[in-house]
Amino acid sequence: MKTLGFALLAFAMAAPGARAAERWDLASAWPAGNFHVQNAMKFAEAVKKSTSGEVNITVHPGGALGLKGPEMLVAVRDGQVAMADIQMNQQVGEHKFWGIESLPYLATGYDELKKLQRHTRPHFDKLAGQYGQKILYIVPWPPQGVFSKVAFDSAPTQLKGLKIRTIDKNASDFFNKIGAVPLQMPWGDVVPALATGALDAVATSSTSGVDGKFWEFLAYCNRLNWQMNSQMVSVNERSWKKLKPAQQKTIESLAKQMEGEFWAVSQKEDEKNIALLTSRGMKVASPNAALKTTLNRIGSAMWDDYAAGTPMAKPVLSAYRKEVGK
Repeated sequence: MKTLGFALLAFAMAAPGARAAERWDLASAWPAGNFHVQNAMKFAEAVKKSTSGEVNITVHPGGALGLKGPEMLVAVRDGQVAMADIQMNQQVGEHKFWGIESLPYLATGYDELKKLQRHTRPHFDKLAGQYGQKILYIVPWPPQGVFSKVAFDSAPTQLKGLKIRTIDKNASDFFNKIGAVPLQMPWGDVVPALATGALDAVATSSTSGVDGKFWEFLAYCNRLNWQMNSQMVSVNERSWKKLKPAQQKTIESLAKQMEGEFWAVSQKEDEKNIALLTSRGMKVASPNAALKTTLNRIGSAMWDDYAAGTPMAKPVLSAYRKEVGK
């Protein structure tokens, strides 16, 4: 026993600067097979390898840590978890700017979203700092559609009166204007609501359609492509500042590199999921030209109202719209 004590003392004296590895928990609301969770796991592996095991990130999918999507931003700020995979447009209760991407028909695909994020990213970084955290990377979902029992392909009246799950205020306002009955709820509540008949339809991406096995409840995947939104992976600033500068530089470099890789994963994800959904018997419906025009007009009318109520967004929207000609 005395020998062990001397050995420990000798180690401490030989390595006075040695410190234990940083161990961070990363919370996610999405199931383990979801591509955002898979991305986070790959990032965690890369961080561990590149820091020689000095920074270890454990990803907890499926809401395993008891946190729902809208709670993630504050949970990281308050140090409940060191990291989280946060759906940005679910954080509009904290600041409306988090919902800018999800304005209907503002960005309808990856190319437009990339251009929009050139204008929004500095503001997202600033907001994250105000919530005591640092954004490491941002990755989009595939374009949003609507899963339902009926096709939405020719007229807004096809949605009239339907109880439809929405993810944020922008979505709720949009479907209200169309005449549907939006019910805003986090992902964890969606499948139980479908099972009990509390929902007629779900506004979400093809990824969530697969995650929720929507073919068990619904018949159509309506490719409205009316909304884009993203996940950000952020880290608590107090946890971040515990790292050595070299570790911070390594992780920042990894995040920048892997963000591009993860965007490519997202783009491939949509095609793969549509094929899987149709193989399970779901029908794919696309809006005709008249319905597209109507939905775009309803959506774009919301942009100015949003800008008026969100001063930070006004110059961003102006610059982006000028760039893409909207």
